[in-house]
Amino acid sequence: MTAPPILLTPGPLTTAPETRRAMLVDWGSWDDDFRELNQRVCRHLEAIGGGTGHVCVPMQGCGTAAVEAAIGTLMPRSGKLLVLVNGAYGHRMVKLTATMGRAVDTYETAEDTPPDPAELARRLAADPAITHVGVIHCETSTGILNPLDELARVTAEAGRKLIVDAMSTFAALPIDLAWMPAAAVVASANKCLEGVPGLGFVLCDKAELDAAKGNAHSLSLDLHDQWAYMRATGQYRYTPPTHVIAALDVAMARFEAEGGRAARLARYRDNCRHLLEGMAELGFISLLDHVIQAPIIVTFLSPRDPNYRFADVYRALKARGFIIYPGKTTKVDSFRIGCIGSIGPGDMDRLVAAVASTLDELGIADTAPADDASSETDMVMP
Repeated sequence: MTAPPILLTPGPLTTAPETRRAMLVDWGSWDDDFRELNQRVCRHLEAIGGGTGHVCVPMQGCGTAAVEAAIGTLMPRSGKLLVLVNGAYGHRMVKLTATMGRAVDTYETAEDTPPDPAELARRLAADPAITHVGVIHCETSTGILNPLDELARVTAEAGRKLIVDAMSTFAALPIDLAWMPAAAVVASANKCLEGVPGLGFVLCDKAELDAAKGNAHSLSLDLHDQWAYMRATGQYRYTPPTHVIAALDVAMARFEAEGGRAARLARYRDNCRHLLEGMAELGFISLLDHVIQAPIIVTFLSPRDPNYRFADVYRALKARGFIIYPGKTTKVDSFRIGCIGSIGPGDMDRLVAAVASTLDELGIADTAPADDASSETDMVMP
């Protein structure tokens, strides 16, 4: 049987065989064994977050559903959200907030520019109607890492509440709710935890959650109701993704066996370094300066060579066992390569070799970007 391709994406991503095998067992959603498994998963997620005042509320569905649940439940209907936008997922947070009929404003910077904490402080001082701030920790449309700690401090000092989309960073990059003030941190099973899609979760400040009864705009996305029902019965209100949760339980056991968050981050950083250095040797330029590049996914500028077409490169790399992502930035023509999942630096080296052979096959000799696309940046990972 042909091995499945390696997914070099921001998630879904390549999972370990034992994680996939965990999905071969069927579970009764009301069975005591499943309830115990689900409670173990939630306790483990709370421990990774580090905040004793926060509780884990799992939500069936994609990560965006969990973000919508967090905003729709924790922000009062009379509240106002300020979203820090520098990519597609910030824009998505704005859209889902407006769709649910809540007041929303934006502080937008360029796709390669993090928000300035001082400017956030100024905007919060100028608009007392803002009750909550929404931030994307790593904006995977480019791979930029936003300065979460400073933004959290500024938000707390202004007396506002922070909601963090940590979808692509939770369990790898540092997030410690023991000291970082946040009403909620939202993530999902299929990113740095290396599980499979189908489950999002919100680490909620318990006091904020207890006060949120009646806020939700949606029955199925009501975090307070989900939490209250689980606390009373140990069950989900509606059918849970049993196989996904079982896979996540195994994935988190692997997370601990690897050495936890620090070890996972070290592997991802090695992956990213091998990728950046190898692609640089082939003449490719990354979009972001190394200081703001998260070791999650890297955006590379597309070659100016007339023989370059992303669809052709994609197909050629897939035939060699690798799946990459198209670009999502509106600024320049680009493509993206992920560094996370059950992969190591050797996989990145093999990818670079596959890229080299693809260039030869397709007759792409000039990998430099268009003259007006970008200037070369330092390729060394922080």
